[in-house]
Amino acid sequence: MTLQELKYLIALADYGHFGKAAEACFISQSTLSTQIKKLEDFLGVTLIDRSLKRITPTPIGSEILSAARIIIEEAEHIRARAKHAQNPMERTLHLGVIPTLAPYYLPHALTLVHEQHPNLRLLLREELTPQLIEHLNDGKLDAALLALPIFDANLHIEPLFYESFFAALPASHRLTQKTMLSVSDLEDEKLLLLDEGHCLRDQALEVCGTGSRGREEVRATSLETLRQMVSMGLGLTLLPALAIKTEQHTGTPSLATRPFKIPTPGRTIGLVWRKRAPLPQTFEQLAATLKASLPPEVQAV
Repeated sequence: MTLQELKYLIALADYGHFGKAAEACFISQSTLSTQIKKLEDFLGVTLIDRSLKRITPTPIGSEILSAARIIIEEAEHIRARAKHAQNPMERTLHLGVIPTLAPYYLPHALTLVHEQHPNLRLLLREELTPQLIEHLNDGKLDAALLALPIFDANLHIEPLFYESFFAALPASHRLTQKTMLSVSDLEDEKLLLLDEGHCLRDQALEVCGTGSRGREEVRATSLETLRQMVSMGLGLTLLPALAIKTEQHTGTPSLATRPFKIPTPGRTIGLVWRKRAPLPQTFEQLAATLKASLPPEVQAV
């Protein structure tokens, strides 16, 4: 049994198709099939159910697959430690980020990281929180910028900053007469929210109360869509502080924003990585770099 055979097993389970898995491993389909059969013969069990349209692990195959992922991760841990022992900031990181943060924070963060750590290469992936957590756990991502809290015993969580929420409302709305709002001011308003799966949707419901569910008329897939809906007079929404900065620059005349009174609702953003990830010094230094130079619109935690 070799590490390469275990990698082939993982690829086959991930892709569910011999052809696609072979292509991802840069080998022929027949070679992949031979290597999987060789592994099965060595272990004396059937690892893959080949009778289904999508190739799936057998029950014992699933157990061995879980162990194989840990073995490969530990092997990569050893390799990474040997390669980057002299400089943990000289490597490539696959970094995930939630869509409600990416366009507003990444320009600042990437510029900062490039200045401080020019040999650290970041490959970015923008997805919803559940998918990012899944990819952290299966090793497809090294770290992610997420809204907290995150409840996963396998992940290390390093809070970075607190980002306040602002109310976004049509410029002609009666609430624009106030310089600051209370959360209670939104009780009888039509609340526009992001679609299911966005953590900001859940946070908005937490701020405005579960009764807000009954007041939803439109759901959007992005903050920019919500912004346009508000400017059309379809309702009100919550925008994070960094998105407000963008609004101030673009200057949509038909939309107004107002801060909330203390205690100001908002969200905490953190850097998250696997506890078993190789070279945790990389993530610790990255988090320290991000916390040392925050945008003026957010607060340190």
